[in-house]
Amino acid sequence: MNAIKFVENDLSPINELPSFRAGDTITVYYKIKEGNKERTQHFQGIVLQRRNSGANETFTIRKMSGGVGVERIFPLASPFVEKIEVNKHGDVRRSRIFYLRERTGKSARIKEHKMMKK
Repeated sequence: MNAIKFVENDLSPINELPSFRAGDTITVYYKIKEGNKERTQHFQGIVLQRRNSGANETFTIRKMSGGVGVERIFPLASPFVEKIEVNKHGDVRRSRIFYLRERTGKSARIKEHKMMKK
């Protein structure tokens, strides 16, 4: 079993990404190929979950676009993900916050996590 994980991590190196978790607001910059052209598009939203580990790890992001909820699942080790920016750290008590799907407006807000200064 350890040999499988070793080969998995060796073949698909994960680029350096910031630490984030469920409840954080992040922006993902990813490459889109259209024919022979390539461009970068960004997707900003709230992280609903992180799933699996190692080379198979994925995360789900949700945003509201024109009053409609849009969710997208990104593989963490994807070569199309250029960079990830953490905009806000959210203060939630669960690792999977699917209850946001039913909420709109003020009830869909997440408190911001306050960092303690020394």
